[in-house]
Amino acid sequence: MIRILIADDHTVVRDGLRALLERQPDMEVVAEAGDGRECVQLAEKHLPDVIMMDVAMPEMNGIEAARRILAATTATAVVMLSMHQDESYVLRSLRAGAKGYLLKDSPREDVLAAVRAAAAGRSFLSRRISLMLQEDYMQQLESKGLEDSYELLTSREREILQLLAEGKANKEVAAVLNISLTTVETHRGHILQKLSLHSTADLILYAVRKKIIC
Repeated sequence: MIRILIADDHTVVRDGLRALLERQPDMEVVAEAGDGRECVQLAEKHLPDVIMMDVAMPEMNGIEAARRILAATTATAVVMLSMHQDESYVLRSLRAGAKGYLLKDSPREDVLAAVRAAAAGRSFLSRRISLMLQEDYMQQLESKGLEDSYELLTSREREILQLLAEGKANKEVAAVLNISLTTVETHRGHILQKLSLHSTADLILYAVRKKIIC
């Protein structure tokens, strides 16, 4: 069972999510929070597998709450919920450690897919968010007169890029590819350098923009 904590300051939204999630045979809602501070407390108490977290909440916003929860445990994944289709919110959420970002009008199928992906350690973004990031990336390339930097990566680097963007840790990548941790770390450094990226959040955004992950 995927144990889920719902955090949203609107009771109607929480009720709707609970009804959807608890109809699934592999999901269980273990708690609900009406603000960010309460969410942090309930996350510590229940240690859920996944938190469905509203971005804008009283007491403490969802991004700050996610940052505090994920700094304290690696056992929980966070999927952000928002009305805002804005790259700055997406970027801040990913940098806080969120595995997913959903718009509140996303199809039910996306909500369920996001929960299952997050529980499995993978990333998931709403399709409209993915398209927005892809379009923004292409505009940036055009404005700077740059070629596609993806072609600079070796076959192994592309393989590692995808695994990292899906949310796997360096040790997990090493196990999947049957190579040493040091080799993974070296490749990761080369990838970041070649693509002019600086963090795992940047890698995820890049992978989404390039349609390497959804």
